[in-house]
Amino acid sequence: MTGKKTKYSSLEHSRRDTIQAVIMVTPSLLGFIILVYFPILYILQYALFNYNGWEKSFAGFENFVRLFTRDPDYWVSVGTTFILAFGKLAVEIPLALFLAVLLSKKIAGAGFFRAALFLPAIISTAIVGLIFTLMFGAYDGIINVILADLRLIKDHINWFGNKWTALAMLGTASVWQNAGVNMIFFMVALQQIPQELYECADIDGVPPFRVFVSITLPMIGKMFQIILLMAIIGSLKVADLVLASTNGQPGGATEVVMTYIFKYFFGHSGRIIQIGYASAMSVITGLILAVVSVIYLNATKKMRD
Repeated sequence: MTGKKTKYSSLEHSRRDTIQAVIMVTPSLLGFIILVYFPILYILQYALFNYNGWEKSFAGFENFVRLFTRDPDYWVSVGTTFILAFGKLAVEIPLALFLAVLLSKKIAGAGFFRAALFLPAIISTAIVGLIFTLMFGAYDGIINVILADLRLIKDHINWFGNKWTALAMLGTASVWQNAGVNMIFFMVALQQIPQELYECADIDGVPPFRVFVSITLPMIGKMFQIILLMAIIGSLKVADLVLASTNGQPGGATEVVMTYIFKYFFGHSGRIIQIGYASAMSVITGLILAVVSVIYLNATKKMRD
């Protein structure tokens, strides 16, 4: 009889834990459904319509046909997005990993430098864009002044007058803002590595670079994969930094895919509001990001394992 009571008490306790867990998860789940799935359904619906915010008419797949056959500027913006994203990640990720390894050691002032390097991440992206716009000003920008004082340039550089210098400015701003965040992620991964491995390597007299390649990188492989994936997706979705600095100039050369879609959604920069067409572009962009994610995860399977 006592055994039955104990079994019943255990089942009752388990049931209460389950109910409590469901109650705790429900608000987040509802928020996820409302803020993620409803907008997706909204986008999928309006991608099939011509809609300017007031008048709506069914268009079928006309928006998608237009996107693939009559709008080369969209595909140019996609290409620019990839150039900016992977160009700046080629600097940002190695830099973040180097800083994480360096500041994970017990050195004087490490805490201060961690906070200082993370600080740009909490600054509004709009403010970051404004700061770098002023810094890279063609005539009174501090970058041109410094380069001229060092006699590295004869004439002032119009950073915003050329596609590649403007993209370089955007990449520099993005690296400055995001390297600190990735550094913190890498530091968390480094803290999970058993110190015994380093002690054994030290006893055997293994060179530091060999330790890094043979111990550090393999041990943070899973976390590295996640960090890099988040950085890639975040970089491909960049928008506010471009809007706050170049706004796609010169002549649309720095227009990225998210700012291109944004301008059709809200009628920005002289464009007519075309919510239906912007929705179709959002669907295709989402599919592109999904394909990039799948390709990346398959290509880095060894890193995960």
